[in-house]
Amino acid sequence: MPVTPDLPRTVGALRASGHELRGVKQEIRDNLLAALREGRDPWPGIVGFADTVIPQLERALIAGHDVVLLGERGQGKTRVLRSLGNLLDEWAPVIEGSEIGEHPYEPISPASVRRAEELGDDLPVGWVHRTHRYTEKLATPDTAVADLIGDVDPVKVAEGRSLGDPETIHFGLVPRAHRGIVAINELPDLAERIQVALLNVMEERDIQVRGYTLRLPLDVLLVASANPEDYTNRGRIITPLKDRFGAEVRTHYPLELAPEIDLVVQEAELAAEVPRHLLEVVARFTRHLRESSAIDQGSGVSARFAVAAAETVAAAALRRAALVGEGRAYARPVDLESVPTVLRGKLEFAAGEEGREDDVLEHLLRRATADTARFALRGVDLDELATEVSTRPVRTGERVPAGEVVAALPQVGALTEIAGKLGASGTEDPGPMASAAELALEYLFLTRKLAKDSSDDGDTVSYG
Repeated sequence: MPVTPDLPRTVGALRASGHELRGVKQEIRDNLLAALREGRDPWPGIVGFADTVIPQLERALIAGHDVVLLGERGQGKTRVLRSLGNLLDEWAPVIEGSEIGEHPYEPISPASVRRAEELGDDLPVGWVHRTHRYTEKLATPDTAVADLIGDVDPVKVAEGRSLGDPETIHFGLVPRAHRGIVAINELPDLAERIQVALLNVMEERDIQVRGYTLRLPLDVLLVASANPEDYTNRGRIITPLKDRFGAEVRTHYPLELAPEIDLVVQEAELAAEVPRHLLEVVARFTRHLRESSAIDQGSGVSARFAVAAAETVAAAALRRAALVGEGRAYARPVDLESVPTVLRGKLEFAAGEEGREDDVLEHLLRRATADTARFALRGVDLDELATEVSTRPVRTGERVPAGEVVAALPQVGALTEIAGKLGASGTEDPGPMASAAELALEYLFLTRKLAKDSSDDGDTVSYG
């Protein structure tokens, strides 16, 4: 929890300090432009959008537009929305005790207006951190107008106030986010009648509750995420609401391999060490899935799939280390075999692919492995290794410790080059060398330079 600094505690002291009132959109614009001028990254943790999504979003924010991010699942829309809070001032003054975070210079609720008139310069001031000025709501079909806008509070009515008294209102999420950011995830999932309730908020900046209008000049930035209309049949953004968003920004999956790998490195919580060449296999596998006609591309292949795949590889390595008694868990290509079976349920297959799912995943994983090895080991002559292994088979697999794999390897110069290219040099731990050698052996098998047999206990013998 941030510690509130020594700041003015009355509206009189606030004015004396020289504080100026800015709208939330002006505040975001000023802070964004300041970051750009100073060369600071306003979007920490956002990967793969630097030349596409981010410039569009920055232009929309500078223009003061409400924004909807449109993209398929797992493209980082929510991460982008949550990063908007970094563009707010670290601390913002509010009328202490106000239900909706009003600025001390501009009270808008009847209760705060009355207090301001009574107390004048002695009106107490509180301070709210920017982390509390970002409000997020996941749109669900059961969301009510009362949740977003507000409703009459029966307790206040029971205290003797009349139904026409504005102070009987219990404010909803949007008014409570006054002078902040409201993010609605999966906006099309809101029932259309609920979306209608947002029209006045976005255009006239007032709210209507139970038949009467309470004029509240709300100061909010409204942002939302949505899936393309051809992806979801659950709902849509009604045309009048869509028209009120000043900008629609399309998101996408990483366009290049390197950002895909960087995203996995950033997001995955790995239970064991996974070398970069195996993360590259995972990233290539994910990209092959997105290009495959066997996968329903309308539903997309989420970036969360690649993250979960990397975590599955790490978990398989940790389990293997426990089974064979290794002190250090280091992932090897054999651990990739668990990915298709564990994560198959995260994919939607195209019509007509029933019964072929396992074959499709196995084929694409092999392609990803071969592509990674071809790129990582380019320039290395593997023929000598293939010749030696054809006469002295090498046993690998889930039940084979890394030390046994390394001990069975022939003494050929290619292994030194392989170790150098795959980061296995300069360590006494056999794990990195076993992982690098297994990738080379798998590549030789996939290019038909070696054969291999698999036993019932999961061991694999590579031979000529």
